[in-house]
Amino acid sequence: MALKETMSQLQELLTCVTKDLEKGSRGNKAASQRVRTGTVKLEKIAKLYRKQSVAHEKTNKTKKEVSASAAKAKPAVKKKKALPKKSPKKSTRK
Repeated sequence: MALKETMSQLQELLTCVTKDLEKGSRGNKAASQRVRTGTVKLEKIAKLYRKQSVAHEKTNKTKKEVSASAAKAKPAVKKKKALPKKSPKKSTRK
């Protein structure tokens, strides 16, 4: 459940930062400061979300995903040997 909590924290922080960003663009200095501190918090939560989402995907692979990835794997194709190049015939005319 940690991933869901992180997602909700991320959403809440994004809404707060966007509201303060609008206020800051109108000249509110306190809102601009909140935006700056909010972006630092946003960075930390975003890094945590990335780690948790990758771990969640690794642990929750379904059989369908596993079989689909196995079907995508192509067998090794044998390369044909290159034929030697034929040299052009020299004309004997003068």
